[in-house]
Amino acid sequence: MDSLPAFSPSDFVASINQTFEYAYPQVAVVGELANFKVSKNKWVYFDLKDEGASVKFFGSVYHLPGPIEDGMVVRVVGAPRMSPLYGFSVSFSLIQPVGEGSLKRAADLLRAKLEQEGLFAPERKRIIPFPARRIGLVTSKESAAYRDFLKVIGERWQDVFIVHANVGVQGDSAAAEIVAAIRLLGQRMDLDVIVVIRGGGSADDLAIFSTERVVRAVAGSRVPTLVAVGHERDVSLAELAADQRGSTPSNAAELLVPELQAVSRSLTDTARLADSLLSGAVQVQTTRLAAQRTSVMARVHSVVAQAESVLDAQRQQVELLNP
Repeated sequence: MDSLPAFSPSDFVASINQTFEYAYPQVAVVGELANFKVSKNKWVYFDLKDEGASVKFFGSVYHLPGPIEDGMVVRVVGAPRMSPLYGFSVSFSLIQPVGEGSLKRAADLLRAKLEQEGLFAPERKRIIPFPARRIGLVTSKESAAYRDFLKVIGERWQDVFIVHANVGVQGDSAAAEIVAAIRLLGQRMDLDVIVVIRGGGSADDLAIFSTERVVRAVAGSRVPTLVAVGHERDVSLAELAADQRGSTPSNAAELLVPELQAVSRSLTDTARLADSLLSGAVQVQTTRLAAQRTSVMARVHSVVAQAESVLDAQRQQVELLNP
């Protein structure tokens, strides 16, 4: 027994935390949310539990994905720590609902909250210039969505300048990167629109576009926003908060610029129509002028003939009165 190390309480806590920092600097725990509460609108406390155990968690409201409630299954990332006063807990930095049921419930709670604030109201929507000539693009450079968007833009229109913010579109850091990119591009004064796109994926992959931080960043952007996430059937809260929604990344490009060939055909048709209308107008005016000339000449002839008749009658009268 004498060979065992003896710690003071403070030294024991420091030693345990040092061990945690070396062996488990970050952990991810998946479980059922229980005892969730918020203190002073600042601090968050909850447990994650399964059939065999329960683990305490602590952190800031800033790291919440949006409204959550007991019974939801969530994935929590954090750092395990031993507090000198409160014992063991995990200081969390990320919470993600897991599974279709929990994701839908989290989205429904957040949607109700933001709808009450008016973030999805139609009267908030701004008009995006068409065609958009200067575009801020938020997506991963490695994604198919990025390639599809550029391809469609290039095929349809030429006079477009794109500022690309390369971000992750899934994973623990994706939401923070997307929010930072929107805010950075929003500081520019030369952009017509900020476009946020991502291709298809599972409900878990697309969930970051329905987190409160991302939705508020889209809604609060100084520059008008267009969001296209997943396939047509996938509708994220960020899309509802945007000024315009695209059903797919390719559709987003189609909404921003016209098709050059279609515009060219339209201009040709317009020119032909204008030429036809002009020719018709000239013909109508020519016919009208000819009719007016005939009418004037007939009137002149009538006046002259009438004057000649009067003059002839006066001549005859003079001759009769001639002594």
